[in-house]
Amino acid sequence: MLGDTVEVLVKGLVMILILFGAAAYMTFCERVLMARMQLRLGPNRVGPWGLLQPIADGIKLLCKESFQPGSVDKLTYWLAPSISLFMALFAFVLIPVGGNVELFGRTISLQIADVNAGILFLLAFSSLAVYGVVLAGWSSNNRYSMLGGLRGTAQMISYEIPMGISLLTVVLAAGTLSLSKIVEAQSDHWYIWANPIGFIIYVITAFAETNRAPFDLPEAEQELTGGYHTEYGGMKFAIFFLGEYINILAVSAIAVTLFLGGWHGPGDLPVVWFALKVAAFVFLFMWVRATMPRFRYDQLMSFGWKVLIPIATLNLFLTAYFTLV
Repeated sequence: MLGDTVEVLVKGLVMILILFGAAAYMTFCERVLMARMQLRLGPNRVGPWGLLQPIADGIKLLCKESFQPGSVDKLTYWLAPSISLFMALFAFVLIPVGGNVELFGRTISLQIADVNAGILFLLAFSSLAVYGVVLAGWSSNNRYSMLGGLRGTAQMISYEIPMGISLLTVVLAAGTLSLSKIVEAQSDHWYIWANPIGFIIYVITAFAETNRAPFDLPEAEQELTGGYHTEYGGMKFAIFFLGEYINILAVSAIAVTLFLGGWHGPGDLPVVWFALKVAAFVFLFMWVRATMPRFRYDQLMSFGWKVLIPIATLNLFLTAYFTLV
């Protein structure tokens, strides 16, 4: 029993360290890729080829003054960034990144917790992630921040519905809510080929759920200065964006798990295949940000309610029909 507890704690610590490092270097990769796509120079001064830029950014943020505006709700103001980060980290507790490995005489699963209702837990905690945004906006005592928080809440509600419906099509096809069993069910065919509409809907909603371009309305700088994080600086600001990039990794890992066969691939390299698929999905986020303009807020809401939800519902009925037939 003690050994199992230690194993879970060690896997959790390793997961956190890997995610923090990956999120830091995602900022570097994004800046380099966007520079290449937009024909300009990216970070190339700190270290060879600019590879030490994320470390320099981290040191700068640690050394910056931690200001706090007057008349804020202090407890909520300080908790909001941590809520965003924790909810992003939680998804990786449930996601299987590989099968089982033999290590130190023990069979270790490359999944921290295999929950029978894994998809329900993912949906529940992804819905709670918006609390970090809305509480940051409310507690800052700033109208721009409040508008950004309200936008984030409306956006999350609008796009959580089609996302949940698209995930239900996977549940119908696999006949289970367990993420590990869904991956096993894709050993000979990936669900992206059987359900491309569900995958496309999930991809669109993933951009909205992570507040990424072209759906980054809660922080639209032309309209709201910085949106919900206007009054945050230093490490509190960094925690918000650390949570955002880990959330991008989380929705990418969920897409790989549910639609792209999880760790399955040629040869006996499950973790490598999983990481490559996640990296390809993360590249899509960066590519879209570098090329597509931001939606207007009315276009964002109209597209979610009038287009995505009807298509997702119709796709669910068709999936149920062909699954039963």
